[in-house]
Parts: sequence; C-alpha cells; structure tokens
Amino acid sequence: MASSPPASAPYCPDTPITALADWLADPVSPAPFPSHTLRFRNDRWAQAVGLGELSEDQWIAHFGRFEPLEGNLPRPLALRYHGHQFRNYNTDLGDGRGFLFAQMREGGPGGRLLDLGTKGSGQTPWSRDGDGRLTLKGAVREILATEMLEALGVDTSRTFSVVETGEELWRGDEPSPTRSAVMVRLSHGHIRIGSFQRLYALEETEHLSRLVDYALAQYPGTQPPEDAPDRANPAIVLLHQVVERLADLAASWMVAGFVHGVLNTDNMNISGESFDYGPWRWAPRWDPRFTAAYFDRTGLYAFGRQPEALLWNCGQLAQALSPLAETKPLIAALDRFAPLYQAAMARRFCWRLGVEPRGQEADTALIKAAEDTMVETGFSPDRFFFHHRAARNAGEDAFGQQLAAYAPATDLDDPFWHEGTPPDLHIEEVERVWAAIAEHDDWSELEAKIQAIRALGDQLGAKPRPAGHCALL
Repeated sequence: MASSPPASAPYCPDTPITALADWLADPVSPAPFPSHTLRFRNDRWAQAVGLGELSEDQWIAHFGRFEPLEGNLPRPLALRYHGHQFRNYNTDLGDGRGFLFAQMREGGPGGRLLDLGTKGSGQTPWSRDGDGRLTLKGAVREILATEMLEALGVDTSRTFSVVETGEELWRGDEPSPTRSAVMVRLSHGHIRIGSFQRLYALEETEHLSRLVDYALAQYPGTQPPEDAPDRANPAIVLLHQVVERLADLAASWMVAGFVHGVLNTDNMNISGESFDYGPWRWAPRWDPRFTAAYFDRTGLYAFGRQPEALLWNCGQLAQALSPLAETKPLIAALDRFAPLYQAAMARRFCWRLGVEPRGQEADTALIKAAEDTMVETGFSPDRFFFHHRAARNAGEDAFGQQLAAYAPATDLDDPFWHEGTPPDLHIEEVERVWAAIAEHDDWSELEAKIQAIRALGDQLGAKPRPAGHCALL
C-alpha cells in the first residue's frame, strides 16, 4: 500500500503570532550572504502550501535573502524563551541563529497553522557569542533526518529549503573551514515548553494565560478525560494535550530506532513535533544505552531514556503552568503519560510491522519479544521491521511464535519488499553521502538517498495520526 504526497493547495497567509509579538519575540533582519546557491527545494511540501510555482530566483529571494512573502510577516521574528539544557536551567536562550519567517494555513482558510522558520539566517539579540550561521553539513544532515522520520511516520518538521551561502565557518566539531548554508523548515509551530518557562520565570502571568489561549486556538487538540480534575481550565486542557503528544512522539522515535540527542525543554514544541536536529543518530542495534551526542557523557538522552526525558519535560511545563492551575489536576495530567506511551508504542509498532493489532496486552508482549530478539540477533530496527513486515519470516523463537498469531495489515506484492535491504541512515551512510558533497561537490548521492527514503515511506503507506490533535490535522 503506497501513501500519497501532500495535496496541492493555495497559498493562504495568516499571521496570528503578531498578536503576541510585542512580548514573545523581537523583530530582526536576515544576514546578508555573499552568494546564494539553491541546494534543496522540497517541492512536495511547497505545493502543499501554495509556493510550488515560485521560480528559482523567487525561491532564493524569499528563502535565501528573506524578502517577505506576500501578505505575511513584514519582518522576521526571533522568539524569546528559556529552557532546561541537560537539566540545567538557562535564561540566556532564544532564537540565536534562526527566526520565524512566515505563517500560513494548510489547504486554505481554516486549515492548520504552519510556520516557516529558519536556521543559520544570522545573528539575533539571542545569539550570545555565536555567529548565527549553519554549516552546510548540518543542513544536509537535517534534510536526511526529516526525510527519514517523515517516511517512518514520525510527526516531524520538514526541511523546506537549503541555500548554500558562500561563507567559510569554523567549528570545533567539524573539519574547518567548512561551507555555510541557510535552511528553512516547515512545521506546525515554534512555541516551545521553554516559551512558557520564560513567562513563568518572569512572573508574566497575564502573558502566560494569553500564550495558553494562543496554543489552544492554533494547535487544537483532544479534550481531557471526563474524570480529569479541573478539565475545563485552559491550562489543564493544554497540559493534557502536550502530554498526549509527547508520549506519542517518544513512542514514534523508539519505533523508528531514532535518537534525537538533545531533548532540552527549548527543543520541545508544544505541537508535539520532532524538530531541531543536531547530533541525531539512528540506532545500529537495539541498545537502550546508545547515545547520539558526544557531549552526553552520562547518557541522559540515550535511546532508551527518551520517554523519561519527554515526561520530565512535561513536568517542567506543568511547573510553568502552575500560576494558572492547582497542583492536583496538573499531576493528574502527567500521570497519563505512561499509559499513553504504552498505547502509542503498540499502535506504532504494529503499523511499522504491517500487522493488525491484537490488543494492548498481546501487542506489549510482542514488543518485548521483538526487543529481546533484536538484542540477541544484533539486527538493527531497520532490518528487523523489513525482515518481518506483514508477519513474514516468523521463525520458531518466542517472537516468531507470537508474530505468527498476527494477521498482515498489508500485502508485499511490490518488489521493494523482496529486493535487497531497506534504506538506512546509520552514521557510516550519512558520512558517505556527505563525503560526496564535501570532496567532489557531488549531490547525486544525497538525491538518490532522498528518493530511496521516499520510496520506503510510500511503501509503508498511510502514516499513524499524531496523537493529541483534533481531526483538523
């Protein structure tokens, strides 16, 4: 079963962020770059927001020089926020090398809000000692991460554009000098847990309440359970929605075999989207201790600790919302995380395996047996799911015996499932793709990898709906 690209739609600018901008953001100017070479253009999603007909010159004007889009923000906005970074609270944050460039509605008036935000677009009041730039390698890595996560059903930002900008950058974690780029990402929103933490720390309770109202209006979601205490309180409604979204996000990363690497509260969108990809890795095997960031020396954000990290971040949002709600209903919302996570794991695991669910107890047992099998065999999650797609290759071990009881939810008629191995983004493959660009300016390996990833996404079919959103999504 193949999935379809997003449908074409008209361009529909809408900028509700302007009502909050005086206390949530700072107007900024983009950096003047010496040159602009278009390296990546996401035409699938450009069509979905009505920008697919832009010429290359127009594209570079808007997404390289950041001339305003018609009817949109007259100047970019650098958002203000605080955040916990590796559990240490930092007030000296905010958009330091990016900004919010535009907002629009998907599919026309009444559609969900989408943002175009940047990375590497120059210095802002929040740059601290940084140059506000992005390396070309960092941009290429983000293209790869977002393409693969989208294919694997993760609710992720989309890399919309990459323009090489002709500067030489010096970085301690890359051979330098290295090439520069500016990137644009498309996402449902850029309001972070850290946005609420900042208002809480500054005791701006009226603004905190207004930000809650904005979040509920622009990211509409499901309502708390009928027995949830204080369930009509807007702050409580928002916390329930974010808990549901982040429990689902944690499960989607685990089923994808993905390690984000930097799960700080300033990297957590309240829309529940995965975004801001730095030292990410795909796990080469099922190892809960596997870490992505070389600087994560304690394994705080290791593969198997990602659900714990997202629950902890939800707790920080609850703390930030405490001026607007009593403690008991906040805790009741947090207590939902574990069962929601388990339900999301079962739903997403069965989807990627291509089998019909059999109920929470059976599905949880299947997941445990699968984890044990991956540990014993050394199979990467990519190979494991490919090998057992639609309940095939069941075998005689404990996992195989359980898998045999599951009915396929899809067919394997396409040659894709019988030829070779699935595309992966293990670190050796990422470095191979980058080496072709760095050493020979050869972009064909990246283009081929994107096509292979999209073919995988097509074969996996319709993606699971992100949890915690209303039917508008």
